[in-house]
Amino acid sequence: MNTETGAAAPVLILAIETSCDETSVAVVKDGCEVLANIISSQIETHRAFGGVVPEVASRKHVEVITLVIEEAMTAAGVQPEELTAIAVTQGPGLVGALLVGVVAAKSLALAWGKPLIGTHHIAGHIYANRLVKELQYPCMTLVVSGGHTELVNMEREGEFRIIGRTRDDAVGEAYDKVARALGFPYPGGPHVDRLAHEAEEAVALPRVWLEPDSYDFSFSGLKSAVLNVVNQSKMKGLTPDVAGIARGFQESVVEVLVEKAVRAVKANQAKQLLLCGGVAANKGLREALVSRCEKEGIELIIPPAVYCTDNAAMIGAAAYVKWRHDGSTPLDMVADPGLSLEQWSVSAY
Repeated sequence: MNTETGAAAPVLILAIETSCDETSVAVVKDGCEVLANIISSQIETHRAFGGVVPEVASRKHVEVITLVIEEAMTAAGVQPEELTAIAVTQGPGLVGALLVGVVAAKSLALAWGKPLIGTHHIAGHIYANRLVKELQYPCMTLVVSGGHTELVNMEREGEFRIIGRTRDDAVGEAYDKVARALGFPYPGGPHVDRLAHEAEEAVALPRVWLEPDSYDFSFSGLKSAVLNVVNQSKMKGLTPDVAGIARGFQESVVEVLVEKAVRAVKANQAKQLLLCGGVAANKGLREALVSRCEKEGIELIIPPAVYCTDNAAMIGAAAYVKWRHDGSTPLDMVADPGLSLEQWSVSAY
């Protein structure tokens, strides 16, 4: 409490994110105002391997974590004594990468005498939307990333219920595998998205709807269909229509994602549809969702690209919700690569 004004002191959270191949540290005020968000990407390092190498990712986190923490504190203009708590991605993610962030966060919490908040990575992606606009409940979230494709229903703040998920590849994985088949380097999503917009016509590819009432997804068969088209062209001595295949693949993915998300919003009477995750930066998906939601009268929230990919600001936003309802996490917390989103839900309900 500010004794001069009578107003509550702001909640300042230093957040650390090291779940995969970005080392990021942010300072977030009251769960919605970003004072600093520093990101050190490893994309160029992993490009040579065609994907993320866990051991390499862990070592890169170790190399830069201290520097990124210092840069975030300087950019935010905040001193350690002003912080309310230290937040860190507890999981899911690569266990070695997670450990670097968890150890750094515990060290700061002990050195500075601050509470620790273990935070769920996907909850972070979801609450990145609160950095854009206040959320209204119930709301529906379409999570699309390299490792996750899920529809998450939220009846209340901090309460998560997964109603649909991928049964095989996540959409980001499918994009990378299709890009590789078309001859493009990692990460492949941006290349496929660009080609899809350049193509004059789409190569016809199947839509995987699964059972009529299912909100689940499947992209493995679609990936195989792309490989079949490429191989058949080569067997005939023809050059594959790379742009047309990219457009056909993207149209198939986007149509299924949009249709199931809109159906889920209506069935659960959600007030908002939130888009999150690295694939939320995909131009084709964003355009299709905006168009469909305008037609259906659904309020759509999409974070800017910097908050779609892995970053610590989103972890600070989710940690604020956890802090408000459940307080701090014990210092014996461990990195958990299989951490459940539903079990991480706040305990107030």
